[in-house]
Amino acid sequence: MKKIITILSFVVGLTSLTGCSDYLDSDYLFDERMTIEDVFSNRDYTNRWLARGYSYLSNGYLQDVCSKRNYPFNFADDMYYGDGGYKEWKSGQYSESGVNNSSSGIWKNAYLGIRQVSIFLNNIDKNKEFSEEEITDFKGQAHFLRAYYYWLMLRAFGPIPIIPDEGVDYTQEYDELAFPRNSYDECVDYITSELLKAAGRLPLERAVQDVARPTRGAALALRARVLLYAASPLFNGKAPEMVSSALINKDGKRLLPETYDESKWAKAAAAAKDVMELGVYDVHVAYLNTNTGDIAYPATITPPSGNEFSDESWPNGWKNIDPFQSYRELFDGSILVSQNEELIFTRGNNQSGESIGIMVVHQLPRNGAGGYGSQGMTQKQCDAYYMNDGTDCPGMNDMYKGVAGYQGRYDSRPREEGYVTESELADYPELGPLGIGVSKQYVKREPRFYASVGYNGSTWHLLNALKDNDHNEEKNIQVFYYRGGNNGYVNSSYWLQTGIGIKKYVHPNDISYTQKNSYDVSRIEKKPDPAIRYAEILLIYAEALNELTGAYDIPSWDGSKMHPVKRDVVEMKKGIRPIRIRAGLPDFDKVRGHEAAYDDANEFRMMLKRERQIELFAEGHRYWDLRRWLDAPVEETTPVYGCNMLATKEMADQFHTPVMCTALPTIFAEKMWLCPIDHAELKHNINLVQNPGWTNPE
Repeated sequence: MKKIITILSFVVGLTSLTGCSDYLDSDYLFDERMTIEDVFSNRDYTNRWLARGYSYLSNGYLQDVCSKRNYPFNFADDMYYGDGGYKEWKSGQYSESGVNNSSSGIWKNAYLGIRQVSIFLNNIDKNKEFSEEEITDFKGQAHFLRAYYYWLMLRAFGPIPIIPDEGVDYTQEYDELAFPRNSYDECVDYITSELLKAAGRLPLERAVQDVARPTRGAALALRARVLLYAASPLFNGKAPEMVSSALINKDGKRLLPETYDESKWAKAAAAAKDVMELGVYDVHVAYLNTNTGDIAYPATITPPSGNEFSDESWPNGWKNIDPFQSYRELFDGSILVSQNEELIFTRGNNQSGESIGIMVVHQLPRNGAGGYGSQGMTQKQCDAYYMNDGTDCPGMNDMYKGVAGYQGRYDSRPREEGYVTESELADYPELGPLGIGVSKQYVKREPRFYASVGYNGSTWHLLNALKDNDHNEEKNIQVFYYRGGNNGYVNSSYWLQTGIGIKKYVHPNDISYTQKNSYDVSRIEKKPDPAIRYAEILLIYAEALNELTGAYDIPSWDGSKMHPVKRDVVEMKKGIRPIRIRAGLPDFDKVRGHEAAYDDANEFRMMLKRERQIELFAEGHRYWDLRRWLDAPVEETTPVYGCNMLATKEMADQFHTPVMCTALPTIFAEKMWLCPIDHAELKHNINLVQNPGWTNPE
């Protein structure tokens, strides 16, 4: 039995050591009676073991982008679900187990994944059926997975216990198995060291059949993200006293750094530079579509003229690209993972129980599209998108005028009035031929707006609509959310509480049939989850450079060179310009009122945060960004606003005047900085300390 003794998760067996052997036999060894030697002398069993190591990444609790309930993905200030756990998350009405046991689910499944791949690393060399090159690649994958699981825990809980790589002997005394939490910096050092091991073993590119396996770029990109968080205020000596003073181990060890270290930003910038210099990734673009007349695939949404990017072809300008389709097809399943040069790491086509496909079903309108119509966007997020010339929309964030923290982030002009008439359609080609009756608040916005926002009166294409004995569906329908209409307010869980929907991830073909088949994804195009993409790396680079006041020399990932790192406008533009060009927008310093954006670190920081809010919307970043920036107490306590869903079509002006959505609560408490540790875990491990604001078991 000693040959099966390896990593032991905190979540199994520690309260009853007598049950360990049964658990190890049944779970570790595919429910078959065999030894570690049996598994790692057989090619098929070894492959299956590693496959199980991957399987935890697809668990609903460990997704980066997913549907709802299991994970705090939809619970920041940008989006919401009208049902299923939103109220509990946003109002803090959940226990130490989290909503639907999310906290225990993250903790348990991450450690199970860590245990699985750690056993693999400790035993893969025994298998003589693989070549040396195959074993090297396998080890790189396992190191990446172990780092990813630890990262998901670090992001959710803050400092966590790092288990010895060599494993632990479950026959030890109980107290010897109770590992305390490592400090945040120790966790970062361990995770990044694992990622460097992975990068040194993984290939630069994968064959088509292996696109969901990590590459060198994936390891280096995750490293850049981890280092960015480590440099951010919450984890870099600027945490609120209530947080830092609570995160102290029982032996007095402080878990968060006490002083600010600017060099951490330099390390994050250099890590992003490592990815950029691989020369493997680029911002994805779709070139101009000359096939005009297709309502679902318009020729283009024309960017502003007279700009430095207007007459240049990609990558120096937008002359020959379609910004709208470039952004839309990144997420809607139009392009294969193997053809997406921006996608650095993905779990593949995420179609599990809490999948992106299920999320899209909740985005689709109830009537006409057969969805649940309950996942929506806040007015704050809708206002964040720029006008087509890069300026703010009139009235942007006017509901927060005078609120602390919103200085310089609202527009005092009145919101646009009036509605598009048939004679005006030619003036607003971005709306398509079905734009009659659309509020002029929604015209002439930037291309990412139309790829992401299901505004009142927008067109849902539904190209897979059926006309048969069971279906009476139509293609290309205009959807309004006025009260009394087919998709307006109803007295149930399934309605769009802000009157602003979400189109990101929705393919023109997508349609559902939930009236007869719950969670029907049969006609939803498969979507690869964008776990890490190149645009994020560019934004990491720009953000990190902006925070520097000194100059640093940081070694590259493999030590082959030194990166000179300082706040350099030319370098910062390398992070911003590709994203702005792809979006069909001028650079920051070419926008009225922001001419000094690159010269003023505070101004640039504000614009960078907004760019992440727009570009990375609905990709699992916003919730965590608000916390690492220390912005959550402001952003998550301001009321959620949206359209007045009690207004009928005859009251269109009232409908489009933002009102507070009282059914969508907003608070931020001390306990919401980090996820709670489940009482069961605290009972299993006497050396664990609880996160701030949460209770310990009696």
